[in-house]
Amino acid sequence: MNELADIESKNELLDDLEVAMAKLPQVECEVVHRFTEGMYIRECHIPAGTMLTSMTHKTQHPFVISQGEIMVTSDNEGSMIYEAPYTGITEPNTRRALKALTDVIWTTFHITDETDVAEIGKAILETKDMSHILEATGKDIPCGYTKQLDA
Repeated sequence: MNELADIESKNELLDDLEVAMAKLPQVECEVVHRFTEGMYIRECHIPAGTMLTSMTHKTQHPFVISQGEIMVTSDNEGSMIYEAPYTGITEPNTRRALKALTDVIWTTFHITDETDVAEIGKAILETKDMSHILEATGKDIPCGYTKQLDA
């Protein structure tokens, strides 16, 4: 299998996971947006037991887990458990599957002068087509930044 086929099959697997999760009760994760000069800080509160996937990141940026324990699987990180306090770097093209083992606070830091969250999302994340969820479940369930992004 070539590298492109590997990426496509992994994305299909994550898409299938999203469809399966869309059939379960949904959890709203509180997100706190903060801005400083030249930086956007996104703090996500993930309740224990929550499973989620991330969108594909375009940029390299730091993240901090300041509370809790979370299982993470991605091409860049493999499968591991992060426990607070933990600081890491997200590499471009990272897409994750995650499960919060306890209540988690995951914060990301993005260099930008932009203060519109939707515009920041467009700059730092690949556009995500969520039609696979709608087709499989009949539900239009936005996730993460997709609440602000147009597909």
